[in-house]
Amino acid sequence: MSATDVLLWVILPYVSLAIFVIGHYWRYRYDKFGWTTRSTELYEQRLLRWGSPLFHFGILFVLLGHIAGLGIPKSWTEAVGISETGYHALAVITGAIAGFCTLAGLAILIYRRRTVGPVFSATTKNDKFMYVVLTATILLGLSNTVLGVLGHEGADYRDTVSPWFRSIFYFRPQPELMAEAGLGFQLHALSALLLFAIWPFTRLVHVFSAPLGYFTRPYIVYRSRSAQLGNRRAPRGWEQERVGGGRR
Repeated sequence: MSATDVLLWVILPYVSLAIFVIGHYWRYRYDKFGWTTRSTELYEQRLLRWGSPLFHFGILFVLLGHIAGLGIPKSWTEAVGISETGYHALAVITGAIAGFCTLAGLAILIYRRRTVGPVFSATTKNDKFMYVVLTATILLGLSNTVLGVLGHEGADYRDTVSPWFRSIFYFRPQPELMAEAGLGFQLHALSALLLFAIWPFTRLVHVFSAPLGYFTRPYIVYRSRSAQLGNRRAPRGWEQERVGGGRR
């Protein structure tokens, strides 16, 4: 095991996770008003109506697939009667569909952000860098799925990447496992670590925002500024005061 392996697959993951956790705490503590996606829905809706659902639903299934693939050991799925062939086929089919939907939605959103003037004006350099890293991470993950179908990816990620991922959270890192993984998996993991490191400082923080207060907030009372009271014409003089609650 070389020093490079320790740097890439032990030190870097912990640094990335530390920045991810501490960065979110700092952002929430000192930048609550900046904890937003800076919505641009008012500027354009046609492209957003297609791109946003494709991306968000696609990335949700990608996330669920990663949780299952990285978090559930192979021995567990075998114990419940799921063969490796069946698991691989299900993972490839669902992963490919979710990956292409995510990529298509992201492409529409980037095209919208680049071609719609007000939306482009609201795009910061931070946003541009985030989109580059996010796109690279999705492309690398999708390419691993395609290469796995074609049989060009040698190592099984459930024997290398998954145990390494779990070992990080067990605080017993096994960098030698990632050293055995294919180059595509290594690049995908590195891009994901970079994405997690920049996450707290981008619009991606909205992932951890849930409108729970919506269900408990008080009703909003609207009062009309119109002189007309309901369907009746407003009375004149002192009669209006009496209708509104008595003479003063």
